[in-house]
Amino acid sequence: MKQISASVFGLLALLVVGSPAAQSNYPEKPIHLVVGFPAGSSVDIVARLVGQKLSEALGKPVVVETVAGAAGNIAAERVAKAAPDGYTLALAANAQLIINPSLYKLPYDPVKDFAPISQVYLSPNILVVHNAVPAKSVQELLTLARAQPGGLTFASGGSGSSPHLAGELFKSMAGVDIRHIPYKGGVAAIPDLLGGRVTMMFIPIPVVLPLVREGKLRALAVTSLKRSPAIPELPTVNESGVRGFEVTLWGGLVAPAGTPVTIVRKLHLETVKALAQADVRAKFADLGLETVGNSPDEFVAAIKSEIPQWAKVIKESGIKPD
Repeated sequence: MKQISASVFGLLALLVVGSPAAQSNYPEKPIHLVVGFPAGSSVDIVARLVGQKLSEALGKPVVVETVAGAAGNIAAERVAKAAPDGYTLALAANAQLIINPSLYKLPYDPVKDFAPISQVYLSPNILVVHNAVPAKSVQELLTLARAQPGGLTFASGGSGSSPHLAGELFKSMAGVDIRHIPYKGGVAAIPDLLGGRVTMMFIPIPVVLPLVREGKLRALAVTSLKRSPAIPELPTVNESGVRGFEVTLWGGLVAPAGTPVTIVRKLHLETVKALAQADVRAKFADLGLETVGNSPDEFVAAIKSEIPQWAKVIKESGIKPD
């Protein structure tokens, strides 16, 4: 009997994956949901919650795998190169799909190598300042910044992070000079922010909302175009005078490119159902997140539109990854 080549084996595998029987019986085994960020992160918590709901709906375990490192690129590559059979998915953060392409030489293409299923959550950053800063609004902060170019500072969790990009976009759109001070993670910057060693910070709402509620930091605005349900009394940067300013953190469910449409549709349907459940919405609200549940077409349109936006910010600011 002649030896069968590896390429033939690959073709046979694709034929099996694409067969109507394989698709109609999906899933027949556990599904692996890959997360590129540490256990306990918002992405990880959301993945476990949504994974549990999908497991209940589909009748098979959804196993969350943490593959942290390289700003999420290792996890994204693993899923991009996995078999397109619906058994390896990722809960991808926006950094992996729209920011990292302009910062790294990636082993995957954020548009061509994935089959988007649905955006799952979104959350704005919140702009906070040390209590001693004599600014109680975005406009007062801008007046202060213009009076002392380079005198104010903004912290972030590292060069190229979403809060860093939010700060650079803010500087560019408002026409002010504020120095960036990077830290190794957003949480690491908080002691210096509380101590007044840095002026301000754009940071995910859940990280600092308790400090704002306790009066330890002053919140000026959120970075979405509409106010956040987590803190509805706070205006947006956009309505505070920096028109068009929008920065949101989001995460979405993706499969490898080539995953059969019937499987993508099934996963999309069950994801949307999960996100509509009251306990899921309540948990998201506790985390300062909003549920999304858009279509695959809407999801890919968001990816395509945001990649050039952040590429422009990164190029003009000369940002390099840490």
